[in-house]
This record gives sequence, C-alpha cells and structure tokens, in this order.
Amino acid sequence: MAEPADLLISRGHLLTMAGDGVGYLADGAVAVRGRTIVAVGPSVELEHRYDAATRIDASGHAVLPGLVDVHMHTHFAVVRGVAQDVGHWMQGALAPYARHLDHAAAAAGCALNVVEAMLAGTTTMSDYLRPFPGWGEIYARAGVRAVLTPTINALPPGGMAGWRIGDLYPLDEAAGEAALARALEVVERWHGAEDGRITTMLGPQGPDMASRELLGAVRREAERRDLSIHMHVAQGDREIEQMVKRHGKRTPAYLADIGYLDARLLAVHLTEATDEETDQIAASGARMALCSGSIGIIDGIVPPAARFKAAGGVVGLGSDQASGNNCNNVFNEMKLTALFNKIRFRDPTVMPAGEVLRMATIDGARALGLGHRIGSLEVGKEADVVTVSLREPNLLPVLDHPVRTIVPNLVYAGTGKEVRTVVVAGRVVVRDREVLTLDVEAVMDRAQAEGERIARAVAADPLASDLALARATDAGRL
Repeated sequence: MAEPADLLISRGHLLTMAGDGVGYLADGAVAVRGRTIVAVGPSVELEHRYDAATRIDASGHAVLPGLVDVHMHTHFAVVRGVAQDVGHWMQGALAPYARHLDHAAAAAGCALNVVEAMLAGTTTMSDYLRPFPGWGEIYARAGVRAVLTPTINALPPGGMAGWRIGDLYPLDEAAGEAALARALEVVERWHGAEDGRITTMLGPQGPDMASRELLGAVRREAERRDLSIHMHVAQGDREIEQMVKRHGKRTPAYLADIGYLDARLLAVHLTEATDEETDQIAASGARMALCSGSIGIIDGIVPPAARFKAAGGVVGLGSDQASGNNCNNVFNEMKLTALFNKIRFRDPTVMPAGEVLRMATIDGARALGLGHRIGSLEVGKEADVVTVSLREPNLLPVLDHPVRTIVPNLVYAGTGKEVRTVVVAGRVVVRDREVLTLDVEAVMDRAQAEGERIARAVAADPLASDLALARATDAGRL
C-alpha cells in the first residue's frame, strides 16, 4: 500500500547538494510530508511508493534546494539604481535618499525585493535593516524563509547625511541604546515565528558605527539568546580610516581584542581585509557573506572569498542592496562570483560552477547557521525546493555525457527567470512563475509610488544638491 505524502516532485534532474559535490541524480524525485523531506530517490521508485496529494512533473527541469541570500537590505529596493558608478557611493549617492526613506517607503521596498527574489528562486532571505512596522509580517505573508537582522548603530539622527568625508563621525550613545532596544523587540517577536520559518540575528552595522560599550552589550545579548551576530566587517576604506582614527587599529585586530572573532559572527564583505586578516577571521570560525555584484559595482573590488575558503571558512552569497547592485538575484551573484574571481586571479579554474552553486545553497545555509535544516535535498530536512526549466534557449542543450552541462549553464547562463516552482517548508509559494502569496501588481505599484515620493523629497533637499548622478542625468548621460 502506498504511503501518504503531501507533495511529490518527480522526473527532474536533481541537484541535491548532499555530500561534497552537487549530488546529481538523473530522473529523480523528492517526497514531502508536511514541512519535511521524507524521501529522495529515483522517480520510478518514489512514484510507486507515495500517494501524494500534489504531484509536480519536473520533466525537463533542474530540481535543487531553494537559493539562500545571506545578506540583503531589502528596503533600498524602493530606490533601485540611485547609487552606482560613483565614488563614495554611500555618502555621495545613497545617504540623501536614505535620509528620506521612511517606514512606508521601507515597507514598499521590502515587499518588492521579496517578490523579485522569490521569482528568482530565493527561498531564504537574510534581511538587514532598521526595523519598520510590518517588516516581519511581509515575510509571514510571503511564505518564504527569513532571517531578520535589525540594524544597530550609534549614528546620530540623520545618519551620514551631511557628514564630510574624512571627518571622524560622531557617535550618540543614546541612539545606540535605543537601536539595541528596538532590535531586541524584533527578536522577542519574530525569533522562531511561523513554526521556525522566521529567525533573527543581531546586527551591529559596523564596528566603526558603535562604541566598544555598545558592541559589548550586543555580544552579551547574542550569547544570552544564542543568536548570531551579522555585521559589516572591513567593508571599505572609510571604515578602516574611522577605526584607526578612533581606536588606533584596523578592524580585525580590534574585533579580536573585544572577543568578536568566533563562530557567532557572520562577517559581511571583508573588502579591505588583508590576506593575513582574512586567514585570521576564517580560522576563528566566523562565516563570510560575499556580495560580489554590489561590491564590484560600488567599490570595484573583488572580496577575498577565495582566500577565505582556502583558509577553511564557509562563504555564502548575498545580493546586498538594489540601490547600487542593482538587483537581488542569487543567479546574478553566482555568475559574478565565478567571473570576478577568475579575472582577479587570472585563473579559469578558480571558483568553478559546482562550488559556486554550493555557496548559493548549502554553504549559504551553513553561513546562516541553518545548514542542519535547509540547503540540501536530504531526508529529514525542511522542503525548500525550486524547479528551473532547462527548456530555454540559454540553457539548451542539456547534455549528460561525457560532460554534464546542467550546473555550468545554470551558473553562467541562468538568469532566474527560468525558475518555475518555489516551495518553502513544503508549501508551494510560486507555481508556473505566479506568486501565490502576494499581490505582485499591487506590490509593484506601491513601490513605484513610494520611489517617486522619495525622489521628490531628495530633489527638494539642499543636502542633495551635489549628487553626481543628478548631474549626469541633467547632462543626458543617464
């Protein structure tokens, strides 16, 4: 007698990510009961073994774990494209927009980014922003997996707007304490919510934006609650300059002194880390969030992910912020990660496709501390699964011997628009490229309206009078 199942995805090219490689299984199937994968194996076997309430025929599709985006600032999607192709992108391009980005705009940007990422096969989104009302509810409605990181910093009201490059920016202890209090409210409300689909981290924005006392308080709360710390580390020459001026040492040495370099830390970017500092951070057990697209565009730098991995560290892929990336699409991050590192090292064997696909799935899950729950298609793990049509001009032909082409083509030719089905914790949230949980047209309309409102406010702001991209627009270069 057949066993009951809620979902059976069969007849696909399975990329399970189990073991050390991509775990390829031709004509494979995944059976799901509730939230959990109960079987992975040949289609002919599982189709006879399980009587599934819902069956998905994945013929001509790759079936793989949901993609994991380990570092996002979703609210900035509402000002997509305002902060690229300039020097000092944060101060000179993004800050005037961030100054006017209120709760309504943040919510519109977040929802837009969630839809964008879902349609590109992302099932886990590690979101990092200043909390706004309804933040967690967007993810609860969308049905995707979220790791919420409320931003904690001690910058005075107004942030970096008006700050002069090269000055030591002031820190406001009261602002830092208030930010930590807001973050803990998010943790209390959302950590473990939606049957564990939503979790949290604590997010000091950077060691240059918080006093030693505030960082110590964050650390104590993280230890007490067994939370990870999600923080930008050595993320640019601005940060390093601030650290040397304020503390007399570079970021990694300072973090080692205050007890921040260990397995609790998710270190974002590391763009200014030396080889020795990269080795030190990896050896500590900290994980790395690599945002190739964003850092390539806004800084012209290839972060030291290859060195970090060679030192034994775990690296996950993040899309960062759409104000200057300009997308939140893990397919984009896979391709750019592979290409940038090959170019940097003048070596075509660096960052091969299978390795990069692991960074987008199982290694990303491990970077978030979720590798025991998601990131691979294995019995006992939660069913986060996507199907990707291979019957597309950019992914054909599908060859299996003597060289299998599916993984290289997904990484180097995939765009995300080939994703057809998205399953999170056993629930189908995208079917035939239709988002089932959110009103996509309403989300897009709201984002357009809020983006236009923010642009009007920036245009009238004297602090935005010298925007380089505004001059380029007026000159007809944009």
